[in-house]
Amino acid sequence: MKNVFLLLITVSFILSCTTKKEKEVLVSETIEKPLKIKNPIVTNKYTADAAAIVHNDKVYLYAGHDEAPNDFNFYKMNEWLVYSSSDMVHWEEHPVPLKTNDFKWASGDAWASQVIERNGKFYWYVTVEHASIPGKAIGVGVSDSPTGPFKDALGKALVTNDMTTQSKISWDDIDPTVIIDDDGQAYLFWGNTVCHYAKLKQNMIEFDGSIETIDLPNFTEAPWIHKKGEWYYLSYAYQFPEKIAYAMSKSINGPWEFKGILNELAGNCNTNHQAIIEFKGNDYFIYHTGGIQPNGGSFRRSVCVDKLYYNQDGTMKRVVMTSEGIQ
Repeated sequence: MKNVFLLLITVSFILSCTTKKEKEVLVSETIEKPLKIKNPIVTNKYTADAAAIVHNDKVYLYAGHDEAPNDFNFYKMNEWLVYSSSDMVHWEEHPVPLKTNDFKWASGDAWASQVIERNGKFYWYVTVEHASIPGKAIGVGVSDSPTGPFKDALGKALVTNDMTTQSKISWDDIDPTVIIDDDGQAYLFWGNTVCHYAKLKQNMIEFDGSIETIDLPNFTEAPWIHKKGEWYYLSYAYQFPEKIAYAMSKSINGPWEFKGILNELAGNCNTNHQAIIEFKGNDYFIYHTGGIQPNGGSFRRSVCVDKLYYNQDGTMKRVVMTSEGIQ
């Protein structure tokens, strides 16, 4: 009996040591496999002012192409880029879908933009410099494919600087964002220093009514409109250098209730431009930083992606910007 007891103790001790060694191996493997650096998501080019749509189980990401030389301290942007992903981790670059010279009435500056799909066509609202009407303007491209190529849908600008007079600057008609509401009505929001919005006709290339304004605290630019559940969210660049703040409403026509900061200063970059999407049950915050070193910065920006979370009352949790991004 004594021998049996000793045998049981010995077996128990061996099993205990084995379990301990297995745990040590597991911990060691965890330490040896750190998360990969995924932000910025594009590293062979500078990308900025991201927008995104979900179509047929894929995310299509649209961005301006920062082409400023290292010794050039302003924006140099002549084209927009498009990427697609089925998992938010691996991104495929497609051929250049649209350039500023595709708009014959424009003189350059491929600034912020957004794409939306309606009735099998993809409409791309873009910011450019107008060739004959001083100031920035908003044009519309159209394509049968989310990856293009796109062509000028209107043959002229949808918005020109002389159509909005609340601000005396020449760059107040920039950064278009678009939404189709549950009842089928489409809206375009845009602006710098003043946030404008207007209804779009079914053809998506004409306004249906007057241009309205929205009063938002410290509104700079970069509005993004989206809906989740019963809430409408209007996020935007706040102050300068820019953070992202947001407001909420039960109606797309307001009133809008300011909810505070959503994203802090986007490191090494004065601007902050966001896109917010839901994809396969997860919510994502897409933005840019000056994160590619040594020459990244305010005029050589790079698109990043991190998770976005909502509270039970519908408010959004502050975004945590990470180097690891989406794994």
